[in-house]
Amino acid sequence: MAVLAKKLITAEEFLRMPDPPDGSKQELVRGEVITMPPPGGMHGVSCSKTDRRIGNFVDQHQLGNVTCNDTGFIVGRDPDTVRGPDVAFWSKERLPTVPVGYMDMAPDLAVEVLSPSNTSKMIRAKLQEYFAKGVRMVWVVAPEDRTVTIYRSADEGRVLHESAMISGEDVLPEFTCRVSDLLP
Repeated sequence: MAVLAKKLITAEEFLRMPDPPDGSKQELVRGEVITMPPPGGMHGVSCSKTDRRIGNFVDQHQLGNVTCNDTGFIVGRDPDTVRGPDVAFWSKERLPTVPVGYMDMAPDLAVEVLSPSNTSKMIRAKLQEYFAKGVRMVWVVAPEDRTVTIYRSADEGRVLHESAMISGEDVLPEFTCRVSDLLP
């Protein structure tokens, strides 16, 4: 019996696909489209608050661009992988012009907000891909736990609880806020 090989798609083909009508999120992982269910209220509020805090700071200081709602960036080719952090910051030095399609350059900061469908394995895979592509820092916001874990490498994170202050360190110098400011 012959086994038919799946047709893998490219980042360019993925970009041209229509958005799912149910509002679910999709990413391209090694040429295959992965669909996740809509993430829910806590996720949405945390994404919005995080985007506003970081975005307002970046705009005020003219540091670059902040994206939300899963703007894709290419983390791998042949087969292609396109990931969409919930919030991401690109310095103007690293990304002087914003492309129409997916970003080929990794963001300086990627923020993943956990939702009920996320697994530890999924987050570990994203961390490894992000740092391999050149992301400088990742925040994993856990609304239910009321924490943010800061990663400077895929192997080690530092957990901050809701009353702690979080900073942009050398990625977003002078940015600070309380962890609770990013949570519902």
